[in-house]
Amino acid sequence: MDLTLSRADYLQVGVTSQKTMKLLPTSRQRATQKVVIGDQDGVVMCFGMKKGEAVSVFKTLPGQKVSRLELGGALNTPQEKIFIAAGSEIRGFTKRGKQFLSFETNLTESIKAMYISGSDLFLSASYIYNHYCDCKDQNYYLSGDKINDVICLPVERLSRVTPVLACQDRVLRVLQGSDVTYEIEVPGPPTVLALHNGDGGDSGEGLLFGTSDGRLGLIQITASKPIHKWEIRNDKKRGGILCLDSFDIMGDGVKDLLVGRDDGMVEVYSFENANEPVLRFDQMLSESVTSVQGGCVGKDGYDEIVLATYSGWVTGLTTEPTHKESGPGEELKLNQEMQNKIASLRTELEHLQLKVLQERENYQQSSQSSQAKSTVPSFSINDKFTLNKDDASYSLVLEVRTAIDNVLIQSNDNFLLATYRCQANTTRLELKIRSIEGQYGTLQAYVTPRIQPKTCQVRQYHIKPLSLHQRTHFIDHDRPMNTLTLTGQFSFAEVHSWAVLCLPEVPEKPPAGECATFYFQNTFLDTQLECAYRKGEGIFKSDNISTISILKDVLSKEATKRKINLNISYEINEVSVKHTLKLIHPKLEYQLLLAKKVQLIDALKELQVHEGNTSFLIPEYRCILEEADHLQEEYKKQPAHLERLYGMITDLFIDKFKFKGTNVKTKVPVLLEILDSYDQNTLISFFDAA
Repeated sequence: MDLTLSRADYLQVGVTSQKTMKLLPTSRQRATQKVVIGDQDGVVMCFGMKKGEAVSVFKTLPGQKVSRLELGGALNTPQEKIFIAAGSEIRGFTKRGKQFLSFETNLTESIKAMYISGSDLFLSASYIYNHYCDCKDQNYYLSGDKINDVICLPVERLSRVTPVLACQDRVLRVLQGSDVTYEIEVPGPPTVLALHNGDGGDSGEGLLFGTSDGRLGLIQITASKPIHKWEIRNDKKRGGILCLDSFDIMGDGVKDLLVGRDDGMVEVYSFENANEPVLRFDQMLSESVTSVQGGCVGKDGYDEIVLATYSGWVTGLTTEPTHKESGPGEELKLNQEMQNKIASLRTELEHLQLKVLQERENYQQSSQSSQAKSTVPSFSINDKFTLNKDDASYSLVLEVRTAIDNVLIQSNDNFLLATYRCQANTTRLELKIRSIEGQYGTLQAYVTPRIQPKTCQVRQYHIKPLSLHQRTHFIDHDRPMNTLTLTGQFSFAEVHSWAVLCLPEVPEKPPAGECATFYFQNTFLDTQLECAYRKGEGIFKSDNISTISILKDVLSKEATKRKINLNISYEINEVSVKHTLKLIHPKLEYQLLLAKKVQLIDALKELQVHEGNTSFLIPEYRCILEEADHLQEEYKKQPAHLERLYGMITDLFIDKFKFKGTNVKTKVPVLLEILDSYDQNTLISFFDAA
C-alpha cells in the first residue's frame, strides 16, 4: 500500500526548539484538533483551522525561550493540560489558555528536557535530573555526561515509576528513585526517547530511541534488564533524529512510527506483518524538523502528519487529496473557496508590505538620531559539528531562519580558508571537513544572512589533537598496546581537563568518584585508545604509536604551560607497528586498485564501441564497465584519501623511530617511493630495516 500525502503550510511562529509542538486530544475520532506550540521568543500559541485559515485560540506574551512542551492531566483521562519549560520554570495552561501553574524549580541550569505523567514531573538540565511529585522534590541524579532527553514508562500500566535518561555518552540510564538500576549501551548519542505505540506497546515496557547519527531502535525496559528488539542503521546517511511519534497514518489499524530528522527528512515506518519497521514514506523539507505529531488538523476525517520546523513553520502532510472528483455545483463551491483564499492572501501580503515600509522608516529615523544606539539586528543559528564514523570526516551544519548570504570558514593561521556564497532562499548549509590528527585548534564560521543592515555572527568549534577518535564501550585487550604513563603533582580535575583538551566526546565535568576510564576508537584506522586516570597518575594505552606520540607532545606542552612538573614514561611494543600497517593495508590496497580500474575505463569503452558488445571481455573487465560511473565518482575523492593514508603511514614511520631517539625524516622520500609501487611485505621490511 502506497502512502500519498499533500503538503499544507498552516502558519509560522518564532524559531522552535526540539519537542515543542503537540496536538490537543478530541472526544470525536478523526475530528480536527487544535495545535499548541511554543517558540524561542517565549510565546505559547494554540490555534485551529477553520475554512483553510488558522484561527488563534490563545497566545501568550513573549518571555524566556520555551525549551520543551508536553501535555498532561490525571492518569487515564484525556491529556489536555499544556505544560511548558522555560528557563528554570514550569508553567501550566488550560486548553483555553488560562495559566494555572507557575513552578520555579530553582535549578541552576536551564531545563533541557521534560516529561509529565499524572502528578509526576521529570526534568533534566544539562547534567542534573530531578523528579517532582505535586511540585515536591522526590528524586535527584547527577549524570556523568549531558542528558539529551528524559521519559518515564507508563505508571498506569506497570505500577512502578521507571524514568529513563538519554545521555550523550551513548548510554540510556534506567533509574529507580535516585539510583541507576542499569545502563543500556546504544550505537550513537541518543537525542530523543518515545514510548512505543505511545503507551509502551504490548508490554508497556517498549521504548523507542533516536540518535544524533540517525539510527533508530526499540528496547524493552524490564525491571531487571533490557531486551533489544530491533535497530535500524542509517544506511542512507540521513540526518540525526529530533522527534518521534506513533500514529496510524496508513489506516491499517496498526500504529506507524513517524520520524523527524535534523536535515529536514520526514519518514513513516510501518509495522504491518513485520517485527521490524519498514519504510513506507519519506519527504524532504528544507529545514530541520523539531516536532512531529500524527492527528487531524486541516479537515475532519483526513489524517495527517503535523510538523514544526526550526524556523517556526507548522506544516501538515495530509491524506486529503489535492484534486477531487466533483460535480458542477461542488466545482463552483471550490472555485469560490479558492478565490476567497487568494483575496485573503493578497490582503495579508499588502499588510505585510506596509508593515515592512513602516519598520524600515522607523529604523532609518532611530539610526540617524543623535542619541541613537547601535541597533544591529539579531538572528539565531542552529549549528551542529559532529564526527561521521563512516568516512572519518566532520560535518558542520548551519541553519538560520532567514536566507544565508555567505559563510566564511577559517581555521588556525588560515590553514583552511573558504567562502561559500549561497543561492537565494538557502537557510541550511552542510559542509564536510577533514581533520588531521596532531593538528589542532579552532575552526571559525562567520555566518552572514540576507538581512539589512548587514550583520554577521561567529561560531567557534574546537578541533582536538585526537580529532578522529570516537567514544566506544569496548576495546580489544588482546591487541599489542603501547603505553604512556604520566605521574606528578596534579589533581583528578586537572588530568581530566587534559583528556577534554585532547579527545572529543569527553564530558566537561569530571566523573563522580576518584578515577575515570574511557575507551576510544579511531574512526579512520580502527585503532583504539584506553585512558585511565586518577589524582597523580594517568595511563594511556593504544595500538597506534602515533596516538601515543600526539598525546605525549600535547600533554608535555600543557604541563609546561601550567608549570606542572610531569614525569612521562612510555613502553613501546614493536609488534604494534606491523599491526597498524596491517589495519591500513586493505584501505590502501582498495585506493590503489581503484586507480588502476579507472585507468582502464576509457580503453574498455573504446573496445565496447568497436566490438558492439562486451561478451568477449573477462568478467572482471565487464564489471569495471558496469560500475564505471561509481568508480569515477570514488576516484574524484581519491587524492584526499590516498594523501591521508600516506600521511598516516609517514607519521607512523617517524613516530616509531622518534621514541628510539632517531630522526628519520631524510628517509621519507624513499618511503613515498615504496608506497607509490605498494607491496605490503616490502613496506613492512622497510619499517624493520630503517
